[in-house]
Amino acid sequence: LQSSSDEQWNKTNAKELLPPHLKALYFICSAAMYEHSHRKLVEKKNHKMKSTRENKRVPMSLLAVLFLQTCLTTNAFVPTQVRQSSQRSRLPQTIGDENEESSLPSNSVASEGITFSPGEATLRLGISSAPTVWTEFGRIAQEYDPINLGQGFPDWLPPKFAVDSLVEAVLDSAQSPHQYTRPAGHPNLVQQLARRYSIHLKQEIKPMEEVAVTVGASQALYLSLQTLIKPGDEVVLFEPFFDLYVNQVKLAGGKPVYVPLRFEPYEEEVDGAVSGGDWKLDKEELFKVVSPRTKAIILNSPHNPTGKIFSLSEMETIAESLELAGPDCVVLSDEVYKYIVHSPPKETTIGESSLCRGHTHFASLPGMWDRTITISSAGKTFSATGWQAGWCIGPKRLIAPIHQLLPYVQFCASTVIQEALARSLSRADEPYEGYESYYGYLKAKYTRKRDLLVSALKGAGFAVPDYEKTPGGGFFIFARAGKEIADMIPEQYVMAANEAAPGGVARQDWALCQWMAEEVGLLCIPSSPFFSLKKAEEGASDSFIRVAFCKTDETIEAAAQALRKMKEIGANQSSRNATVAVAGTDAQS
Repeated sequence: LQSSSDEQWNKTNAKELLPPHLKALYFICSAAMYEHSHRKLVEKKNHKMKSTRENKRVPMSLLAVLFLQTCLTTNAFVPTQVRQSSQRSRLPQTIGDENEESSLPSNSVASEGITFSPGEATLRLGISSAPTVWTEFGRIAQEYDPINLGQGFPDWLPPKFAVDSLVEAVLDSAQSPHQYTRPAGHPNLVQQLARRYSIHLKQEIKPMEEVAVTVGASQALYLSLQTLIKPGDEVVLFEPFFDLYVNQVKLAGGKPVYVPLRFEPYEEEVDGAVSGGDWKLDKEELFKVVSPRTKAIILNSPHNPTGKIFSLSEMETIAESLELAGPDCVVLSDEVYKYIVHSPPKETTIGESSLCRGHTHFASLPGMWDRTITISSAGKTFSATGWQAGWCIGPKRLIAPIHQLLPYVQFCASTVIQEALARSLSRADEPYEGYESYYGYLKAKYTRKRDLLVSALKGAGFAVPDYEKTPGGGFFIFARAGKEIADMIPEQYVMAANEAAPGGVARQDWALCQWMAEEVGLLCIPSSPFFSLKKAEEGASDSFIRVAFCKTDETIEAAAQALRKMKEIGANQSSRNATVAVAGTDAQS
């Protein structure tokens, strides 16, 4: 300020460019300079101050310094936008998807007239009040009450032995599992898990060192990423992917890197007809993105949303890719559907467990135990997703950091639920409903439900996997809609603005699911949220929808009726179009 004359300062209007806290300092300093100049004039005129009292006055310049220091220390004069901008500037520039628009907000959040600056985790996800696919289709479900084959949770009770185990645990006055238990996992449960995984992985698992119990598999994945990823690290996701993975990677400060699975139809497709097919991992696509920046690869087999079971050769390709990443890269193997392998691979693999036919544990591959955190849960297996009991299995060097974090996330998962699950695991191996074990019964049950839904989908014109050719697991069918079905969708649904849809536009998959829910009476989930925005905008997800068969036979039959209704709508529409075409030809004649 002293180096510039007032005339030059005012001419450039530079002070108007200052943020409010510096503008305040400018005016305070201007006042201090004016007082200093005025006092010099008085002293020069009178040769002395008029009173002792004036001599003891605190100089304005000192007040300015004290005032500014107080303001800056308390953030009182620093506007929210400035603080937020400063906070954003400290975030790594590599966070986020380079193919998507930045999710970091440009403005602070206002709620009921109060402005506040969000924390770093919120900034990493992006501040948005827009609905998600789950909230949007949840709203549609409430408003239109369609048959719901959307979200993946069973609509029946857990097996009786699991419910009995829960009741027994609640009433057990001797052990009284109603208080805190060990943060890393209830002793009875980790011992049961260690026993089972020693068989799965063909090596002894130490219950207190190599097992961690979490609130569901989602938290197991969250804690694994938090202990592995530093800001800017890359995490490989196979596309399509379970949509939760992307934001968990971002919360850890990582950057999702996508490897597309290649869809290979069974037969050549002409004139808008589509067929089922296989999703395959290309070695070249994987090796193209794995580098020393890669710190984790998330493998989900059986796969959500496609139902794919990764073959042994594909898993060996993933293991081989770790050499490109370096020694710190870890595979997070999400295996929550391992007991629902309804169409097992024809060949038996070296990593297949005697307790889990058709499933290969990635950690059982040669040299992969020390590079893998195996993640699973009880919810899908025991039809008890609300129990929220999950776990991580791995070497001590990877599990110990998770043990360290657990008490600070929640002290422990529910003791009652952990005790109930420990009792259920041993009972599940016993004969059940005419089957060798509960797991045999579960596979047969889901195979029958899958076949019911496959028949209904094919009857409506959808292309589905041929499970005689394609191994499959989990309880989703990734069905394909061809031109015949696409032509049924009313025009107002397609490419309509929709803030919940990826990119804010309802592409064919979204439009189809919305129309089916609102007018046909059947709710399925569009596939575009399971793809990166880049791939969705390229149309990779347009023809696919995800349909769940973890529902009662009555629910599936009601869904089949809705699909027959949709087929009738298409037939009537085709008849009307043919009539219009004939009328047009006659008019031309």
